[in-house]
Amino acid sequence: MKIQNIGIISPGDMGQAVAQTLKTSGFAVHTALDGRSARTKALARDAGLNDCGSMQNVVTTCDILLSILNPAAAVDNARAAAAAMQATGRRCVFVDCNAIAPQTAREIDAIIRAAGGECIDAGIIGPPPRGKAGMRMYVSGPQAAQLMPLSSAGINIRILSERIGDASAIKMCYASYTKGAVALGVEMLMAARRLGVDAALDRELQQSAADNRQWVLSRTTVMPPKAHRWVPEMLEIAKTFEGAGMTPRILLGAADMYEMIAQTALGQESPEEARARGRDGQTVINDLADRI
Repeated sequence: MKIQNIGIISPGDMGQAVAQTLKTSGFAVHTALDGRSARTKALARDAGLNDCGSMQNVVTTCDILLSILNPAAAVDNARAAAAAMQATGRRCVFVDCNAIAPQTAREIDAIIRAAGGECIDAGIIGPPPRGKAGMRMYVSGPQAAQLMPLSSAGINIRILSERIGDASAIKMCYASYTKGAVALGVEMLMAARRLGVDAALDRELQQSAADNRQWVLSRTTVMPPKAHRWVPEMLEIAKTFEGAGMTPRILLGAADMYEMIAQTALGQESPEEARARGRDGQTVINDLADRI
């Protein structure tokens, strides 16, 4: 299949950056903005995406459709795409790029295949591809090799296997460490401030665990606006681990932590607003600890 037209559902912080990178690589990039928020519409406009309006129109227009959104909406989005395929007779390739459990990836694969489409499982690791930043997109499934033309400096396509669920599995395992560790580190620092021992703990961390301290603080700067999306991601990781015969409770606790942060004023900001304010990690920790 020759890929010319790519659909992005939806152009949020990650989706917009992926769309801009694909446009730079010469692809025509489209989206469907019916019912989307004003922020999403603005991000799509800033990226110069063609708005097809409805899911049916974007399915009719595009060779492949990349689903990049809140993992809580991944299954519903797949159902909408499948319904559009059935209504239009168009069988585009559906690529689920969301942070979901392998079990959820296989559920989505079944939904798309029942509509006559093809499904590719994809897991994104790394920041949105802006400037010098790049990401890795692990892909699996019988049709995974079809995504190789999308590979570029900003989007490194890595084929894992022909098995649906493998790409999601590596994403879940990786994110359990990165976002799970951030949740634990943030909770530790917030607790120390609320207990009145934050200065002493900071001195100890700088002496005995300076790299870990800096790692947590550097990732805290951009975390609060994403916390609401990380809640369902933690739940999907818990589902993954429970399916592998391990405890889900560590990640369920991380989900609780992100749910708490999502309710704060910092959690209600958009990623664009947070980047514009340029707070450092310690300022974010202090603000969260004082507000909760």
